[in-house]
Order: sequence, then structure tokens, then C-alpha cells
Amino acid sequence: MNEPTEGENLMPSTTPADLLARRRDLILAGDADGFAALFTPDAVIDMPFSGTPEAPARVAGRTAIQEYARRAMSSPMRLEDFEISELHQTQDPEVVVVEMRTKGAVTTTGRSFSVTSVQILRIRDGLIASFRDYADPRVLAEVLGDRHSGG
Repeated sequence: MNEPTEGENLMPSTTPADLLARRRDLILAGDADGFAALFTPDAVIDMPFSGTPEAPARVAGRTAIQEYARRAMSSPMRLEDFEISELHQTQDPEVVVVEMRTKGAVTTTGRSFSVTSVQILRIRDGLIASFRDYADPRVLAEVLGDRHSGG
């Protein structure tokens, strides 16, 4: 069960909006395996403004994405909603840019958060081949009470 295959059943005609809706549903349901199945076997997630043991700056390969998603979904950070404000198609038919706001709470403290991000996805044959997330790390550092982040 290290290599999920559910995502392999997505049709190449799956629109980016369909894939993003499926991703949202899987994340909110806490389905790390289903989430990982949305990615190609060699997919990469880049989070350039991250870089902690809990959220590494880069995760490469579906198996590593699945392990990362399992850790993230079992953490005290609970994502409650995703609001996509814009979905931009680029000149490259595989690449979309998403402007979104993610809302959630830290279960250990009850503190809620809302973070805006820009995400760039390369979608190939109905699966995510690369995913770059540009979110403001100061919001999460503040809600987690990390006084050492951001200087």
C-alpha cells in the first residue's frame, strides 16, 4: 500500500477545477492516501517559504508525498476550508495558478488561522506532476507561537 493507484483512474479530461475540488475533499476528509493518489509517481511538492521538519521545503515522489500527507493530517493543524478566489490557466496547458485562502485551527490551542497563498500546479494526464505552494509562513508561526520564525 506504499504506492496508491486510485489517482491513476482519473481521466486526462479531468479539468483543473475538478482536480482541485477532489484535492479539497480528500484533505478535509483526512484521506492522505487519496491525496497522494492525485499525484504522478515522480511528482514534486515545493514549499519555498517553508522548511521545517513538519513541513519540508521539498517533497519528491508519490510515496514521500503520501508519508508527508499522513504526518500533516495527523498533526494538531486541522484544515477546515479552502476558498479558491481565482484559477488562472497559463499559456502552457498543463500549468494553472491558484489564488486561495486556507482556514483552519490548531487543535492543541484552539487558535484559528487563515492564510492566503498562491499555488502553481502542473497537471499531466489528470494527475498533479508538480505543486508549488507560496504561503505566508508568518501566519502559521504566529498561530503556533513560534517566536523564532521570521527573525
